[in-house]
Amino acid sequence: MTETLLVTGASGQLGRGVIHHLLDTLKVAPTQVIATTRDPASLADLAARGVTVRAADFNDKASLTSAFEGADRVLIISTGDLDLKSGKRLKQHETAVAAAKEAGVSHLLYTSMPNPEPVSPVLFAGDHYGTEQAIKESGIPYTIFRNGWYQENLFMSLPHAIASGHWYTSAADGRTAHGARDDMAAAIAAGLASGSRESKTYTLTGPQAYTVAEIAALVTEVTGKPLEVIQLPDEALTEGVKAAGVPEDFARIIVSLDANTRSGRINMVTDAIETLSGRKPKSLKQFLEANKAALAG
Repeated sequence: MTETLLVTGASGQLGRGVIHHLLDTLKVAPTQVIATTRDPASLADLAARGVTVRAADFNDKASLTSAFEGADRVLIISTGDLDLKSGKRLKQHETAVAAAKEAGVSHLLYTSMPNPEPVSPVLFAGDHYGTEQAIKESGIPYTIFRNGWYQENLFMSLPHAIASGHWYTSAADGRTAHGARDDMAAAIAAGLASGSRESKTYTLTGPQAYTVAEIAALVTEVTGKPLEVIQLPDEALTEGVKAAGVPEDFARIIVSLDANTRSGRINMVTDAIETLSGRKPKSLKQFLEANKAALAG
């Protein structure tokens, strides 16, 4: 029997990437794919290709249960609601897991983060850990993708750092193997379309882990612009990020990512992207070269 594959958050960058790889790389028939979003009009292009588009609101269990109806394998892409005080995102994910069980989904897939256990310094790690536990407790066979940090996340800090010549961080000598979002989307699409019944967890990373100083050296090599790394304590970095106009809660999240890097909890390098997708992941230098103009202005 041909399985129906469903992707939540299909209007987001990762969701669209996954669906692109399902249709164009893996040649999954559009009639086997369901794309869900809060605003179905935003996916008119996919509907025109024959993909089934359904409305789904993570704050409304009935809408999720209805959207998941008839789907064999469901990919829950974590939502973007990072309200640290309300626990909103974990509630949304738990609602989605319950809806999947109610709808009779046979395999559940989820985009998590590396090492989300309660000791993680990352302030939103609990959302992912709690979701992983809810999936395991549901009894539905699962695939968990623990996505490492995207190379594209560097757009949040590098343009300003390059322009000023100073990169402020509290990551010390911790390493990160940034991976390309599209490489992760290709791996996730392959896992979604695999038909695997086995419960597995994959950590998706780029091909090499670098310290901030090593990334800065690569940036200088590619752009020709000097970039000095300035290490700060977490508290001073938080105040600096806030002074740049970032709201306090988000500033604390940003700094918690540096603390996580410093702790060594994001320094792993895996071959999961190549194992799942059959393609070699893009290197950080390739990313910097491809985005030189956008990064360096």
